[in-house]
Amino acid sequence: MPRLQDEYQSTIVPALKEKLGRDNPHSLPKLTKITISMGTGSQTTDRKHLETVAQILTQIAGQKSQITRARKSVSAFKLREGMEIGCMVTLRGKKMYEFLDRLISLALPRVRDFRGLNPKGFDGRGNYSMGLNEILVFPEINPDKIHVDQGLNINIVTTANTNEEGKLLLTELGLPLQKA
Repeated sequence: MPRLQDEYQSTIVPALKEKLGRDNPHSLPKLTKITISMGTGSQTTDRKHLETVAQILTQIAGQKSQITRARKSVSAFKLREGMEIGCMVTLRGKKMYEFLDRLISLALPRVRDFRGLNPKGFDGRGNYSMGLNEILVFPEINPDKIHVDQGLNINIVTTANTNEEGKLLLTELGLPLQKA
């Protein structure tokens, strides 16, 4: 069992019960999935760049990434329906907890001038979205082999009904949110 999942069950659930005033552990907020996505930006026509990005995301997530395609054509961006524009990974279960643990304990402290995550990243239903400008903060990535400046988006989906419950869950898990 991953360290963060064990900590959630042993210490975070009792703390959430006390803070939210609920006895039923099934009514408490919990993590559902984490989605990590990377777009290729202006280099959508370069197939080799897309394969490199997909390989990097597979290394970061520990699970094979999936290539995403455009749903609509947008002439201003020279984008056609069905073009390959990025890649994504959806993590659940053990891999989700392992990734979140690596994000909190290894990657975020390596971000330059890091003062905490923006607390405005919640969507109104307890889910949190954030972006990283550098993929080199992940220790799995070898900086000598990467020749692309690439960022990624991370969406953390919870079963919380409100932003306050989601914020409480994520701060208990150790996500460093700035004070509002």
